[in-house]
Amino acid sequence: MAPPSSSSTVTAASTARGPTAEPVLKLNGKDAPATPDLPPIENKEYRDFFWTYTEEPHRTRRLAIIKAHPEVTKLCGPEPLTKWVVLGVVALQVFCAYLLRNKPFFSLPFWALAYVVGATANQNLFLAIHEISHNLAFRNATANRLLAMVANLPIGVPYSASFRPYHLTHHKSLGVDGLDTDLPTALEAMFLDSILGKAFFCTFQIFFYAVRPMTVYAVPFTWVTGLNVLVQVTFDLIIYSTMGGYSLLYFLLSSFLAGSLHPLAGHFIAEHYVYSTVTPTQKDPTNHLPIPETFSYYGIGNFFTYNVGLHNEHHDFPAVPWTRLPKLHALAREFYADLPQHRSWSYVLWQFIFDENVGIRCRVKRKEGGRLVGVHGTKKTDDWKDNEMEP
Repeated sequence: MAPPSSSSTVTAASTARGPTAEPVLKLNGKDAPATPDLPPIENKEYRDFFWTYTEEPHRTRRLAIIKAHPEVTKLCGPEPLTKWVVLGVVALQVFCAYLLRNKPFFSLPFWALAYVVGATANQNLFLAIHEISHNLAFRNATANRLLAMVANLPIGVPYSASFRPYHLTHHKSLGVDGLDTDLPTALEAMFLDSILGKAFFCTFQIFFYAVRPMTVYAVPFTWVTGLNVLVQVTFDLIIYSTMGGYSLLYFLLSSFLAGSLHPLAGHFIAEHYVYSTVTPTQKDPTNHLPIPETFSYYGIGNFFTYNVGLHNEHHDFPAVPWTRLPKLHALAREFYADLPQHRSWSYVLWQFIFDENVGIRCRVKRKEGGRLVGVHGTKKTDDWKDNEMEP
Protein backbone atom coordinates (compact mmCIF):
# COMPACT_ATOMS: atom_id res chain seq x y z
CA MET A 1 0.00 0.00 0.00
CA ALA A 2 1.33 3.42 -0.91
CA PRO A 3 1.98 5.77 1.97
CA PRO A 4 -0.41 8.64 2.50
CA SER A 5 0.45 11.91 0.84
CA SER A 6 2.23 14.41 3.04
CA SER A 7 -0.22 17.08 1.95
CA SER A 8 -3.02 15.29 3.79
CA THR A 9 -1.44 16.21 7.10
CA VAL A 10 -0.07 19.64 6.35
CA THR A 11 -2.24 22.45 5.07
CA ALA A 12 -1.56 25.99 3.97
CA ALA A 13 -3.97 28.77 3.17
CA SER A 14 -2.09 29.58 -0.03
CA THR A 15 0.32 27.73 -2.29
CA ALA A 16 0.68 30.56 -4.76
CA ARG A 17 3.99 30.76 -6.57
CA GLY A 18 5.17 33.51 -8.86
CA PRO A 19 5.76 32.87 -12.55
CA THR A 20 9.51 33.32 -12.11
CA ALA A 21 9.82 30.64 -9.42
CA GLU A 22 12.12 27.81 -10.33
CA PRO A 23 13.18 24.56 -8.62
CA VAL A 24 16.28 25.02 -6.50
CA LEU A 25 16.05 22.07 -4.13
CA LYS A 26 15.12 18.42 -4.11
CA LEU A 27 12.74 16.92 -1.57
CA ASN A 28 13.19 13.16 -1.68
CA GLY A 29 13.78 13.22 -5.41
CA LYS A 30 11.06 15.74 -6.26
CA ASP A 31 11.52 19.32 -7.35
CA ALA A 32 10.27 21.91 -4.87
CA PRO A 33 10.12 25.61 -5.70
CA ALA A 34 11.77 28.32 -3.70
CA THR A 35 12.12 32.03 -4.22
CA PRO A 36 14.96 33.01 -6.55
CA ASP A 37 15.95 36.04 -4.45
CA LEU A 38 16.74 34.00 -1.32
CA PRO A 39 19.75 31.73 -0.74
CA PRO A 40 18.60 28.20 -1.55
CA ILE A 41 18.36 25.19 0.68
CA GLU A 42 20.63 22.41 -0.46
CA ASN A 43 19.50 18.80 -0.49
CA LYS A 44 21.81 17.40 -3.11
CA GLU A 45 21.49 13.74 -2.24
CA TYR A 46 18.38 11.66 -1.80
CA ARG A 47 17.14 11.70 1.80
CA ASP A 48 19.76 14.12 3.05
CA PHE A 49 19.15 16.81 5.66
CA PHE A 50 18.04 20.16 4.26
CA TRP A 51 21.06 22.46 4.52
CA THR A 52 20.29 26.17 4.36
CA TYR A 53 22.26 29.42 4.37
CA THR A 54 19.32 31.57 5.45
CA GLU A 55 18.78 32.95 8.93
CA GLU A 56 16.22 31.13 11.05
CA PRO A 57 12.79 32.63 10.28
CA HIS A 58 11.52 33.56 13.74
CA ARG A 59 13.63 36.64 14.43
CA THR A 60 12.62 38.19 11.10
CA ARG A 61 8.94 37.50 11.68
CA ARG A 62 9.12 38.72 15.29
CA LEU A 63 10.48 42.09 14.14
CA ALA A 64 7.84 42.37 11.43
CA ILE A 65 5.03 41.56 13.88
CA ILE A 66 6.30 44.10 16.42
CA LYS A 67 6.43 46.72 13.66
CA ALA A 68 2.90 45.92 12.51
CA HIS A 69 1.45 45.38 16.00
CA PRO A 70 3.53 47.16 18.68
CA GLU A 71 0.96 46.18 21.31
CA VAL A 72 2.10 42.56 21.01
CA THR A 73 4.83 43.22 23.57
CA LYS A 74 2.15 43.68 26.22
CA LEU A 75 1.46 39.93 25.98
CA CYS A 76 4.89 39.10 27.36
CA GLY A 77 5.53 38.22 30.98
CA PRO A 78 4.89 35.53 33.60
CA GLU A 79 1.57 33.67 33.93
CA PRO A 80 0.48 33.16 37.60
CA LEU A 81 -1.84 30.27 36.65
CA THR A 82 1.11 28.04 35.75
CA LYS A 83 2.10 27.23 39.34
CA TRP A 84 -1.43 26.09 40.21
CA VAL A 85 -1.64 23.81 37.17
CA VAL A 86 1.72 22.29 38.09
CA LEU A 87 0.69 21.65 41.69
CA GLY A 88 -2.62 20.12 40.58
CA VAL A 89 -1.02 17.73 38.09
CA VAL A 90 1.70 16.69 40.56
CA ALA A 91 -1.01 15.95 43.16
CA LEU A 92 -2.96 13.92 40.57
CA GLN A 93 0.09 11.80 39.79
CA VAL A 94 0.85 11.15 43.46
CA PHE A 95 -2.78 10.09 43.95
CA CYS A 96 -2.60 7.69 40.99
CA ALA A 97 0.66 6.26 42.29
CA TYR A 98 -1.05 5.66 45.63
CA LEU A 99 -3.95 3.85 43.92
CA LEU A 100 -1.53 1.52 42.12
CA ARG A 101 0.71 0.80 45.10
CA ASN A 102 -0.54 -2.80 45.36
CA LYS A 103 -1.29 -3.44 41.68
CA PRO A 104 1.08 -5.76 39.78
CA PHE A 105 3.23 -3.91 37.27
CA PHE A 106 2.31 -6.31 34.45
CA SER A 107 -1.44 -5.87 34.74
CA LEU A 108 -3.98 -4.16 32.51
CA PRO A 109 -5.17 -1.61 35.13
CA PHE A 110 -1.59 -0.55 35.81
CA TRP A 111 -0.68 0.05 32.17
CA ALA A 112 -4.08 1.50 31.25
CA LEU A 113 -3.92 4.11 33.99
CA ALA A 114 -0.27 4.85 33.18
CA TYR A 115 -1.07 5.36 29.48
CA VAL A 116 -4.35 7.28 29.73
CA VAL A 117 -3.71 9.38 32.85
CA GLY A 118 -0.03 9.03 33.71
CA ALA A 119 1.43 9.67 30.27
CA THR A 120 -0.92 12.59 29.67
CA ALA A 121 -0.05 14.09 33.05
CA ASN A 122 3.70 13.65 32.64
CA GLN A 123 3.60 15.08 29.13
CA ASN A 124 1.88 18.07 30.71
CA LEU A 125 4.70 18.27 33.26
CA PHE A 126 7.36 17.99 30.53
CA LEU A 127 5.81 21.05 28.94
CA ALA A 128 5.38 22.81 32.27
CA ILE A 129 9.17 22.55 32.64
CA HIS A 130 9.48 23.81 29.06
CA GLU A 131 7.29 26.81 29.94
CA ILE A 132 9.14 27.49 33.18
CA SER A 133 12.51 27.32 31.39
CA HIS A 134 11.53 30.66 29.81
CA ASN A 135 10.90 32.13 33.29
CA LEU A 136 7.19 32.41 32.60
CA ALA A 137 5.78 31.26 35.95
CA PHE A 138 7.40 33.87 38.21
CA ARG A 139 9.40 37.05 37.72
CA ASN A 140 12.03 35.72 40.11
CA ALA A 141 14.57 33.37 38.53
CA THR A 142 15.06 31.18 41.61
CA ALA A 143 11.32 30.72 42.04
CA ASN A 144 11.12 29.44 38.47
CA ARG A 145 13.94 26.95 39.06
CA LEU A 146 12.27 25.62 42.22
CA LEU A 147 8.86 25.25 40.54
CA ALA A 148 10.53 23.35 37.69
CA MET A 149 11.89 20.90 40.28
CA VAL A 150 8.38 20.43 41.67
CA ALA A 151 7.06 19.72 38.16
CA ASN A 152 9.93 17.25 37.75
CA LEU A 153 8.88 15.10 40.75
CA PRO A 154 6.41 12.65 39.11
CA ILE A 155 8.74 12.25 36.12
CA GLY A 156 11.03 10.22 38.35
CA VAL A 157 14.37 11.31 36.86
CA PRO A 158 15.96 14.73 37.53
CA TYR A 159 16.32 16.76 34.35
CA SER A 160 14.67 20.18 34.75
CA ALA A 161 17.93 22.01 35.56
CA SER A 162 19.88 20.66 32.58
CA PHE A 163 16.93 20.99 30.21
CA ARG A 164 16.89 24.77 30.45
CA PRO A 165 20.27 25.62 28.86
CA TYR A 166 19.76 23.02 26.14
CA HIS A 167 16.31 24.38 25.34
CA LEU A 168 17.28 28.05 25.35
CA THR A 169 20.18 27.19 23.03
CA HIS A 170 17.65 25.47 20.76
CA HIS A 171 15.82 28.80 20.52
CA LYS A 172 18.96 30.84 19.91
CA SER A 173 20.48 28.29 17.52
CA LEU A 174 17.53 26.76 15.69
CA GLY A 175 18.81 24.19 13.22
CA VAL A 176 22.49 24.97 13.84
CA ASP A 177 24.47 21.76 13.57
CA GLY A 178 26.37 21.08 16.78
CA LEU A 179 24.32 23.50 18.88
CA ASP A 180 20.65 22.61 18.45
CA THR A 181 20.29 19.31 20.33
CA ASP A 182 16.74 18.91 19.04
CA LEU A 183 18.30 17.88 15.71
CA PRO A 184 18.83 14.17 15.12
CA THR A 185 22.46 13.17 14.77
CA ALA A 186 24.00 11.67 11.63
CA LEU A 187 24.24 8.34 13.48
CA GLU A 188 20.50 8.34 14.17
CA ALA A 189 19.80 9.14 10.52
CA MET A 190 22.07 6.34 9.35
CA PHE A 191 20.40 3.58 11.39
CA LEU A 192 16.82 4.78 11.85
CA ASP A 193 15.70 6.13 8.48
CA SER A 194 13.45 3.15 7.63
CA ILE A 195 9.98 2.06 8.66
CA LEU A 196 11.33 -0.18 11.41
CA GLY A 197 13.89 2.42 12.43
CA LYS A 198 11.33 5.21 12.59
CA ALA A 199 8.95 2.98 14.56
CA PHE A 200 11.77 2.30 17.03
CA PHE A 201 12.54 6.02 17.23
CA CYS A 202 8.91 6.94 17.93
CA THR A 203 8.55 4.19 20.53
CA PHE A 204 11.70 5.16 22.43
CA GLN A 205 12.03 8.83 21.49
CA ILE A 206 12.05 9.87 25.15
CA PHE A 207 15.46 8.20 25.48
CA PHE A 208 16.80 9.91 22.36
CA TYR A 209 15.77 13.32 23.69
CA ALA A 210 17.31 12.48 27.08
CA VAL A 211 20.65 11.10 25.87
CA ARG A 212 21.30 13.01 22.62
CA PRO A 213 22.04 16.43 24.19
CA MET A 214 24.82 14.99 26.35
CA THR A 215 26.52 13.52 23.26
CA VAL A 216 26.58 16.95 21.55
CA TYR A 217 27.97 19.12 24.36
CA ALA A 218 27.95 19.24 28.16
CA VAL A 219 26.22 21.84 30.30
CA PRO A 220 27.86 22.85 33.60
CA PHE A 221 26.91 21.16 36.85
CA THR A 222 25.64 24.04 38.98
CA TRP A 223 23.99 24.36 42.38
CA VAL A 224 20.64 24.23 40.58
CA THR A 225 21.60 20.91 39.00
CA GLY A 226 22.73 19.53 42.34
CA LEU A 227 19.57 20.65 44.09
CA ASN A 228 17.47 19.14 41.28
CA VAL A 229 19.16 15.78 41.81
CA LEU A 230 18.87 15.98 45.61
CA VAL A 231 15.19 16.92 45.57
CA GLN A 232 14.33 14.22 43.02
CA VAL A 233 16.22 11.43 44.78
CA THR A 234 14.67 12.41 48.12
CA PHE A 235 11.19 12.37 46.62
CA ASP A 236 11.77 8.99 44.95
CA LEU A 237 12.98 7.50 48.24
CA ILE A 238 9.94 8.86 50.09
CA ILE A 239 7.59 7.36 47.50
CA TYR A 240 9.42 4.02 47.62
CA SER A 241 9.44 3.85 51.42
CA THR A 242 5.82 4.94 51.91
CA MET A 243 4.00 3.48 48.88
CA GLY A 244 6.37 0.86 47.53
CA GLY A 245 8.18 0.09 44.31
CA TYR A 246 5.07 -0.15 42.13
CA SER A 247 4.22 3.49 42.80
CA LEU A 248 7.70 4.56 41.73
CA LEU A 249 7.43 2.34 38.65
CA TYR A 250 4.16 4.11 37.81
CA PHE A 251 6.01 7.43 37.57
CA LEU A 252 8.74 5.97 35.37
CA LEU A 253 6.29 4.14 33.12
CA SER A 254 4.21 7.30 32.76
CA SER A 255 7.31 9.19 31.62
CA PHE A 256 8.25 6.48 29.13
CA LEU A 257 4.76 6.30 27.63
CA ALA A 258 4.52 10.10 27.49
CA GLY A 259 7.46 10.06 25.07
CA SER A 260 6.43 6.96 23.16
CA LEU A 261 3.47 6.03 20.93
CA HIS A 262 1.11 8.41 22.70
CA PRO A 263 -1.04 10.99 20.86
CA LEU A 264 0.51 13.90 22.74
CA ALA A 265 4.03 12.67 21.94
CA GLY A 266 3.41 13.61 18.34
CA HIS A 267 4.31 17.19 19.20
CA PHE A 268 8.00 16.27 19.51
CA ILE A 269 8.08 15.39 15.81
CA ALA A 270 5.42 17.81 14.58
CA GLU A 271 7.28 20.92 15.72
CA HIS A 272 10.31 20.91 13.42
CA TYR A 273 10.34 17.90 11.09
CA VAL A 274 9.69 18.92 7.48
CA TYR A 275 6.41 17.46 6.25
CA SER A 276 5.91 19.89 3.37
CA THR A 277 7.84 22.24 1.11
CA VAL A 278 4.85 24.46 0.42
CA THR A 279 6.15 27.98 -0.08
CA PRO A 280 4.02 30.57 1.73
CA THR A 281 2.34 33.29 -0.28
CA GLN A 282 4.58 35.90 -1.85
CA LYS A 283 2.30 38.79 -0.88
CA ASP A 284 4.19 39.22 2.40
CA PRO A 285 8.00 38.84 2.21
CA THR A 286 8.24 38.44 6.01
CA ASN A 287 6.34 35.18 5.66
CA HIS A 288 8.26 34.08 2.58
CA LEU A 289 10.48 31.11 3.41
CA PRO A 290 12.30 28.69 1.09
CA ILE A 291 11.01 25.81 3.23
CA PRO A 292 9.04 25.64 6.51
CA GLU A 293 11.10 24.48 9.47
CA THR A 294 8.59 25.06 12.28
CA PHE A 295 5.00 23.80 12.14
CA SER A 296 2.07 24.70 14.35
CA TYR A 297 -0.96 22.68 15.45
CA TYR A 298 -4.22 24.21 16.68
CA GLY A 299 -6.16 21.15 17.88
CA ILE A 300 -7.50 19.89 21.20
CA GLY A 301 -4.12 18.48 22.25
CA ASN A 302 -3.03 22.00 23.17
CA PHE A 303 -5.39 21.89 26.16
CA PHE A 304 -3.13 19.29 27.81
CA THR A 305 0.22 20.71 26.68
CA TYR A 306 0.45 24.42 27.53
CA ASN A 307 -0.46 25.33 23.94
CA VAL A 308 2.86 23.99 22.68
CA GLY A 309 1.16 23.32 19.35
CA LEU A 310 1.28 27.05 18.65
CA HIS A 311 4.93 26.50 17.95
CA ASN A 312 5.59 29.17 15.34
CA GLU A 313 4.05 31.63 17.75
CA HIS A 314 6.18 30.32 20.62
CA HIS A 315 9.44 30.57 18.67
CA ASP A 316 8.53 34.03 17.41
CA PHE A 317 7.82 35.25 20.96
CA PRO A 318 9.31 32.95 23.65
CA ALA A 319 8.40 35.55 26.30
CA VAL A 320 4.67 35.14 25.66
CA PRO A 321 3.23 32.53 28.09
CA TRP A 322 0.97 29.66 27.11
CA THR A 323 -2.28 31.40 28.07
CA ARG A 324 -1.58 34.32 25.72
CA LEU A 325 -0.31 32.46 22.66
CA PRO A 326 -3.85 32.27 21.19
CA LYS A 327 -4.08 36.06 21.63
CA LEU A 328 -0.78 36.44 19.81
CA HIS A 329 -2.08 34.27 16.96
CA ALA A 330 -5.29 36.30 16.72
CA LEU A 331 -3.46 39.63 16.86
CA ALA A 332 -0.97 38.72 14.13
CA ARG A 333 -3.22 36.37 12.18
CA GLU A 334 -2.00 37.62 8.81
CA PHE A 335 1.51 36.38 9.65
CA TYR A 336 0.37 32.86 10.56
CA ALA A 337 -2.59 32.13 8.26
CA ASP A 338 -0.41 30.99 5.34
CA LEU A 339 2.07 28.88 7.28
CA PRO A 340 1.70 25.08 6.94
CA GLN A 341 0.19 23.39 9.98
CA HIS A 342 -0.61 19.93 11.31
CA ARG A 343 -4.17 18.79 11.92
CA SER A 344 -3.45 15.76 14.13
CA TRP A 345 -0.52 14.76 16.33
CA SER A 346 -1.59 11.11 16.13
CA TYR A 347 -1.44 11.24 12.37
CA VAL A 348 1.95 12.95 12.58
CA LEU A 349 3.30 9.79 14.26
CA TRP A 350 1.58 7.47 11.78
CA GLN A 351 2.83 9.41 8.77
CA PHE A 352 6.34 9.78 10.17
CA ILE A 353 6.64 6.00 10.45
CA PHE A 354 4.95 4.86 7.23
CA ASP A 355 5.40 7.69 4.73
CA GLU A 356 8.65 7.23 2.79
CA ASN A 357 8.74 10.99 2.11
CA VAL A 358 9.09 11.81 5.82
CA GLY A 359 11.93 10.61 7.99
CA ILE A 360 14.78 11.25 10.38
CA ARG A 361 16.63 13.40 7.85
CA CYS A 362 13.67 15.70 7.22
CA ARG A 363 15.11 18.55 9.26
CA VAL A 364 16.51 21.92 8.22
CA LYS A 365 20.14 22.36 9.27
CA ARG A 366 22.52 25.30 9.08
CA LYS A 367 26.27 25.34 9.60
CA GLU A 368 26.58 28.79 11.11
CA GLY A 369 24.74 31.13 13.43
CA GLY A 370 23.24 30.91 16.88
CA ARG A 371 25.01 30.67 20.20
CA LEU A 372 25.15 28.65 23.39
CA VAL A 373 23.09 29.84 26.35
CA GLY A 374 24.26 29.28 29.93
CA VAL A 375 27.26 27.17 28.93
CA HIS A 376 30.96 27.85 29.67
CA GLY A 377 30.58 31.44 30.74
CA THR A 378 28.04 32.47 28.13
CA LYS A 379 25.52 35.16 28.97
CA LYS A 380 23.06 34.22 31.67
CA THR A 381 19.32 34.39 31.02
CA ASP A 382 17.83 34.60 34.48
CA ASP A 383 15.07 37.07 33.72
CA TRP A 384 12.16 36.48 31.37
CA LYS A 385 12.90 39.77 29.61
CA ASP A 386 16.54 38.92 28.96
CA ASN A 387 17.16 37.70 25.39
CA GLU A 388 13.53 36.76 24.80
CA MET A 389 12.64 40.00 23.00
CA GLU A 390 16.01 41.00 21.60
CA PRO A 391 16.03 42.02 17.89
